[in-house]
Amino acid sequence: MTLTTKLKQGDKPSKEQLKRIDRAAKMPVVHDKDSPVYTPEQLAHLYLESKKLNKKQTVGIRLNQKTIEQYKSMGKGYTGIMAAVLDYAINHPEMLKKAL
Repeated sequence: MTLTTKLKQGDKPSKEQLKRIDRAAKMPVVHDKDSPVYTPEQLAHLYLESKKLNKKQTVGIRLNQKTIEQYKSMGKGYTGIMAAVLDYAINHPEMLKKAL
């Protein structure tokens, strides 16, 4: 059985949630066809492949000053927000149509 709970940023888990986490941490890991045991070599290969998938490339773009100021006002991590907005737009054609 799987139990999930979502917490809002800054919220702390309840005592009951902490108890469930402690119980789950003490349970044995059960390997099956969906979660096989990997050799160290296989894990290393998976790690390298995942790094390739998540590799980001630095690009230079020209933005107007107001746009830059608005993003910077969001604080630390504003470039990540910019990337998320671009990712969202490219995956939602209606957004691109509005921008063109």
